[in-house]
Amino acid sequence: MFQSVGLICAALLSAVAAATIERVEHDYFRYHPMPEITDWMWLMVKDHPDLVTVVDYGRTHENRTISLLKIGLDTGLKKKAVWMDCGIHAREWIAPAFCQYFVRQILQTSKTDPKMELMMKNLDFYVTPVFNVDGYVYSWKDNTTRLWRKNRSASPPGCDCQGTDLNRNFDSNWGTVRVSSDCCSNRYGGTGPMSEPETQFLTYFVGSRKDDFLCFLTIHSYGQQLLFPYGHPNFTASNYAELMEVGLAAAEAIQEAHGMIYEVGTPSDILYSFSGSSQDWAHMVGIPLAFTFELRDNGTFGFELPEDLIQPTCEEAYSGVLHIITYAHDKAFSAAAPAATAAAAAIWTVLFAAGTTTVSLM
Repeated sequence: MFQSVGLICAALLSAVAAATIERVEHDYFRYHPMPEITDWMWLMVKDHPDLVTVVDYGRTHENRTISLLKIGLDTGLKKKAVWMDCGIHAREWIAPAFCQYFVRQILQTSKTDPKMELMMKNLDFYVTPVFNVDGYVYSWKDNTTRLWRKNRSASPPGCDCQGTDLNRNFDSNWGTVRVSSDCCSNRYGGTGPMSEPETQFLTYFVGSRKDDFLCFLTIHSYGQQLLFPYGHPNFTASNYAELMEVGLAAAEAIQEAHGMIYEVGTPSDILYSFSGSSQDWAHMVGIPLAFTFELRDNGTFGFELPEDLIQPTCEEAYSGVLHIITYAHDKAFSAAAPAATAAAAAIWTVLFAAGTTTVSLM
């Protein structure tokens, strides 16, 4: 009997130990290769099944899956949405790190913060932790590939170099400003607008839901800047003043976190002109609030930001992103309240005009 009890206890201890081993906490303040990020995505689903689902929405040139996390409460109704993508340029490892941090923060605060709880009811967050999957995987290959920028598409005829700069490949004044026709260049824009499978899948997914999206946020590094449309110097956003106002307030929120200063403006004004970007495409199809975040730093470490700077970088960027999302949410949903009030007032006006003195609210 005692032997049986001992065997049972040993089995239970073994099961507990196995569960402990399986449950390894994700470290948000180090860089992760693609398999670990994929595992983390499914961990988010496991930990928050009421809020998180994985959506596969495309395939890369090398036939890898492009996936996002859809985060929000299923209300059974069509909802407004926020888009965020990270890792469009492979070497910008801080961007996928931020996407992971962002997801953790909104899920944690939704349990304690009434505002985030409300936004989970009103919005769906679509977050792609790594958009340029092929390029990101390649950047982890060894030290010689760490600074790879482009995707891994095949070289065009007559060229021996692979890859297209996905942020020059969108159908937004494609091929006109600061883009190269040399396939060996880091700024090679492809054989034509939307020539790459990655950009085709993103534009289909977002474009087919464009009326749902309140804002489009794409995360990059480096430079400590908040950019908004347009990159082409001959175009000005119709809501330029609004974009500048929102961007400056977001930069203020960023500075309050750790004192870092982010410059705000169009690429033409504070960086350099360029065409074919995702933020310009998003604004051109009608998404009003489109921003590119260029995270730390200003060039000391560049694309190889040390891991001990991941936490402050993510914390300050989160403050800026949260300001933009909150602004977009409040603008959309505060507009609904006056409309409802006006409708109710109209009903009362009609009732009083008809001489009605008793109204049933059943």
